[in-house]
Amino acid sequence: MTLLLLITQTVSFSWRYFSILGLFLLSFLFSTWSLSEGAGSWSVKIITAILPSFFSVAVAMFYFLFPESLVYQVFLLIAFGVVIYIVFLTENIFTVATMRTIALSRAAQTVGFLITLLTAFFCYNTIFSFRLFGWWNALLVLAVSFPLFFQALWSAELGKSFDSKTLLFSLIFSLIVGELSLIVSFFPVNVLTGSLFLTCAAYILIGLGSAYLAGRLFRQIVKEYLVVGGLMFLFLLITTSWRG
Repeated sequence: MTLLLLITQTVSFSWRYFSILGLFLLSFLFSTWSLSEGAGSWSVKIITAILPSFFSVAVAMFYFLFPESLVYQVFLLIAFGVVIYIVFLTENIFTVATMRTIALSRAAQTVGFLITLLTAFFCYNTIFSFRLFGWWNALLVLAVSFPLFFQALWSAELGKSFDSKTLLFSLIFSLIVGELSLIVSFFPVNVLTGSLFLTCAAYILIGLGSAYLAGRLFRQIVKEYLVVGGLMFLFLLITTSWRG
């Protein structure tokens, strides 16, 4: 996977986006194949391949925003290799947990949640960096968020398949984040602030949705996420400059 990422950075600029598309397809096929041994159904194989594939593409896109320095490139490749290894370990635990209960499933859910947020941040940051019109931002954020939210919510239950509730929650949450991206597009905030705002929104939605699906949506948990949401909105207002 690290070698594939390196190849996408060595091609000419005109072929760069085609190489990223190829990276996504190859990552998805490789992830499906490597995680197929413990998977009990094709739906599990496909769902567990989502995060490795999207993380690879997100890093490849975010890579373009880094300074053209050998030190940065080597650091990113090493960091990518370590994280993608952790991602595959996490997804492998998920595939096993769909067949039987194991002690590492709770830790894997936490790690998967964090890497999902990191992947979402990279994707949102890249989208905002294109400086597109607000509606395009909303559509791209919606398209990226849905599969990420879906696999994150599925991991809360770890069933051999997915139910309609997980699918519905993923769609609703993706629409919410897409609409938030449209609103943020009209705010005079920088790319980093807008990306962090959407990532915090994803954190709240996935956290609440996962707690509900797992039967752990207690009042204290709701309060904690609402506090985070309030602080997030306050941060957006403070960092917004309406002058000229």
